[in-house]
Amino acid sequence: MQAFQTALQVVYPARCTLCGCHVESDFGLCGPCWRDTPFIAGLVCDACGVPLPGESGGHAEHCDDCLSVARPWSRGRSALVYHENGRKLVLALKHGDRHDVVHPAALWMARAAQPLLTRNTLIAPVPLHWLRMLKRRFNQSALLAQALARETTLPVCPDLLIRPKHTRPLKGMGAEERHAMLDSAIRVHPKRRAELIGRTVLLVDDVMTSGATLSAAAQACFSAGAQDVRILTLARTAKDA
Repeated sequence: MQAFQTALQVVYPARCTLCGCHVESDFGLCGPCWRDTPFIAGLVCDACGVPLPGESGGHAEHCDDCLSVARPWSRGRSALVYHENGRKLVLALKHGDRHDVVHPAALWMARAAQPLLTRNTLIAPVPLHWLRMLKRRFNQSALLAQALARETTLPVCPDLLIRPKHTRPLKGMGAEERHAMLDSAIRVHPKRRAELIGRTVLLVDDVMTSGATLSAAAQACFSAGAQDVRILTLARTAKDA
């Protein structure tokens, strides 16, 4: 088996997920791309994971957005800032059919999610409406959720949530308009409701902007009987990025 893997590496050498240059291991970044990728570390907002200035004082801190907008979930984290290489990775997965982004992204997200995870956690992706799924052919959030489940050995329910209401793309809308557009747009699948009752649901999405989509998903989970809801995204927009 080792010889076979070595032969594969000779024929198909590992390449950087971003720039394509040769690297020592699969699903990684080269040194320059790693350096220029905005990984989130240090003090972060406990509700959305965006980086904050300063050092931790031993208690939960929150960003201005999460102080001004009531979040229906309890805690949240993100692996990257949605900027430069962080944005490139999200768009490569979402619109470039770059499924090779999923594995390294799940590793980064699993690391970011450590403060959120419990043995009672059920992982679930934010859903797509079937028309958008037909056009895109896959749900990037579901791919991330399933890969995250493999990394954390926690259960995942890919179709826990459904999106019966078709909505326009949210790009260009303000926060209030986004929330209004997504009102009642997401529900718990009737056949999956028993799986979340009394559990902590970890909602997974590719990027958080206003939080409107995650809010609609979290409210649907609580309405169906979830004990707690937390969120995890590959990337989070930041005002100073």
